[in-house]
Amino acid sequence: MPGFDATSQERLAQATKLEATRLGFDACGISKAEPLDEEAIRLEQWLLEGRHGTMDWMERNFDKRIDPTKLVDGAESVISVLHNYYQPTDHPDDPEVGKISRYAWGTDYHEVMKEKLYLLYQWLQEAVDAEINGRAFVDSAPVMDKAWAKRSGLGWQGKHSNVLNRETGSFFFLGELIVSVPMDTDDPMADYCGSCTRCIDACPTDAIYEPYAVDANRCISYLTIEHGPDDVPDGLQPDVGNWLFGCDICQDVCPWNKFSQPTDEERYLPREGVTDTALEDWAEMNLDEFERRFEASPVKRATFDGFKRNVRNAIQNALNRRADDSS
Repeated sequence: MPGFDATSQERLAQATKLEATRLGFDACGISKAEPLDEEAIRLEQWLLEGRHGTMDWMERNFDKRIDPTKLVDGAESVISVLHNYYQPTDHPDDPEVGKISRYAWGTDYHEVMKEKLYLLYQWLQEAVDAEINGRAFVDSAPVMDKAWAKRSGLGWQGKHSNVLNRETGSFFFLGELIVSVPMDTDDPMADYCGSCTRCIDACPTDAIYEPYAVDANRCISYLTIEHGPDDVPDGLQPDVGNWLFGCDICQDVCPWNKFSQPTDEERYLPREGVTDTALEDWAEMNLDEFERRFEASPVKRATFDGFKRNVRNAIQNALNRRADDSS
């Protein structure tokens, strides 16, 4: 962009981060919009091995997934943001109460994040006082959110594959603005996982088949959401336990999450009944109630049939556990 020297790029980057904070994001980092060559090699191998399960959409638009300049004409910068969703409420320690991942306790993060990203984009356009190209992304387009978060210094990718931040742990959402505005960039953060393997050891389905790599076919989050209403493989169903949507096990055991703080975003707070409803009550839920209880909620991604399948599996797992305990 004409007239943008190194000094003005640095000032704009600093001002952008301040505005992101004012809008409610918990952190903001900036990286250069360029092809993700190293990440592309790993992604291609992961796909070739079939680790993505039935998520065929991950095979499409591969060139756009690894190159932001193919998503936004004249792309210069990737502005990555972090938004904390942590709530200190614990998951129920009762196999006959359904578990839903923390990120789905409140309003769909896509709506919340995009609203804030659009405001940040409007501010940026006014700040540079010129027409710019740009798009906002929140886990809904061929963008490698974790890779850009790493490159922008928001955190490192832990052995469970989630991005970790030393100040906030991993209970946060990621989003990006890819824009045609050159800015001063941030340095990547070092990896602080060290020799810790708690996430690997705790995963009941052994989905983390090696450090930093997850086989979606065995991941409880995949099995309860992306797998659809089809039956969960018999060998894995018992290990899914009473999870009805998603899974937080690898994050719950991570030592870095001792630094997690309650979110300031009221829309992420738990809806009534989302953390303490018995499996028998979930089993009685009909389609109308599902639509009402999970309006504007990520849980609708599982579909009514998929959610009810998860409830049936959880009830069977609870019955089996009860039988084992009494024998």
